[in-house]
Amino acid sequence: MISVQRADDRYPGGDEAAGILSRHAFSFGSFYDPDNLRFGAILACNEERLAPGAGFDEHPHSHTEIVTWVVEGELTHRDSAGHATVVRAGDVQHLSSAAGVRHVERNDGDIPLTFLQMWLAPLEPGGEPSYTTVPGIADSTPYALPEAGAMLHVRRLAAGERTAVPDAARAYVHVIDGEVRLDGETLGPGDAARITGAVGLELVAEVPAQVLVWELSG
Repeated sequence: MISVQRADDRYPGGDEAAGILSRHAFSFGSFYDPDNLRFGAILACNEERLAPGAGFDEHPHSHTEIVTWVVEGELTHRDSAGHATVVRAGDVQHLSSAAGVRHVERNDGDIPLTFLQMWLAPLEPGGEPSYTTVPGIADSTPYALPEAGAMLHVRRLAAGERTAVPDAARAYVHVIDGEVRLDGETLGPGDAARITGAVGLELVAEVPAQVLVWELSG
């Protein structure tokens, strides 16, 4: 089964006056839809746009695996565990909040920042917070989140190129840019597909495209 969510169907959030524009794929903050709480381990998939100087002041997280993909610009991250990094386009950032951590996310650069942030539920609560960045992750190197029973695949496709959707209990496809075909549907920037029981599915790039694919065990 494949359910497509278009970019324009995401719930708008953020604070435009503060330079923050958000689009939420799942129930988040003040937006609550009992039929759209999660997909497998995925609890949130937020598109965030921060103007220069804008950001999220220090705030807490717990029992959540937070994975961030920068599309454009640079994201400054600081957390209560002592990590301070700048995350750039093509990097994967993973904050395992475990029993509790606080962090700050800002655009300290001079151009707009766009990033995708995905929250996943851990298989087991608690533990010690941890932080990982993978600079310039390659298509051939998926990022494993055993804490959530998940694997993130990055696909950068030339026009006409094909790539398999992992055969998994669930798969979540998010198009960063370009256009791809999936089972007769064209997906563009910001579009996503929630796939249950994927077997033998392919993504075909109609133009050069960049796609994130979550392989979920349940």
